[in-house]
Amino acid sequence: MRIAVTGSTGLIGSALVRSLREDGHEVVRFVRREPTSADEARWDPARGHVDPGGLAGCGAVVHLAGAGVGEHRWTSAYKREIRDSRVLGTATIANALAALDEPPAVFVSGSAVGYYGDTGDRTVDEDAPAGHGFLPSVCVEWEAAAQPARAAGIRTAFARTGLVVAREGGAWGRLFPVFRAGIGGRLGNGRQYWSYISLRDEIAALRHIIDTPSLEGPVNLTAPEPLTNRQVTAAMARVLHRPALLPVPAVALRVVLGEFAEDVTGSQRAVPARLLESGFVFRDPGIEQAIRAAM
Repeated sequence: MRIAVTGSTGLIGSALVRSLREDGHEVVRFVRREPTSADEARWDPARGHVDPGGLAGCGAVVHLAGAGVGEHRWTSAYKREIRDSRVLGTATIANALAALDEPPAVFVSGSAVGYYGDTGDRTVDEDAPAGHGFLPSVCVEWEAAAQPARAAGIRTAFARTGLVVAREGGAWGRLFPVFRAGIGGRLGNGRQYWSYISLRDEIAALRHIIDTPSLEGPVNLTAPEPLTNRQVTAAMARVLHRPALLPVPAVALRVVLGEFAEDVTGSQRAVPARLLESGFVFRDPGIEQAIRAAM
């Protein structure tokens, strides 16, 4: 299959491209600069432009581009960048797909379990409503921006991804060196739930969505059993054979992270109901398996 991917240099995008190519698929990587190789195509989400040649003949499009949520302190300007990079980018791709004479069979658009907001101890699946706050509002607009593709009859799925367990990047990429140094510990009171997924299960789930015609709309990409931050911390300590004795108080997180600290200490207990119903099998259903896979 010919498959187009945005966000191909990120943690998930680069792993997805590698996986697809290893299995013989042709991958077109959309970039914001001038293309430098035959496998690249240009797009400019700020101006609403996509090279239609890069989309021609694609059976699937996977849209993963977006500014990192934890990369910078949440100033008003950066919050606008977080929102615009997702909403404008998704609208740009969705409109381009809707305009094709021969659109792809499936459009997989990135999203996040941040959609649900702070759920406390309550378990939520894809039928749960959106939460309240900045990230839930971004996710709502992000998914709504894909409407042109849905209206054009393209099967559209929203990959609501949890915390990806990987050494190469993302939030977990910052945790590994801290724990290896023996200075890891719970965040806040540690009772908040983390909905995690190993990187290889994330990639397998994205490919499962592409290959499964019954999957559309929101799909949670998380391991079957979310754990508390305290449980995750204990697992990291066991696997890495390091102590985890230094908790980070919530007030310290607010000083360092600002408004983003509310989401770090917030609780999201999301489960992958639709993935499991569709027959997806996790390779790393448990936290220790996910950590060992990352190592």
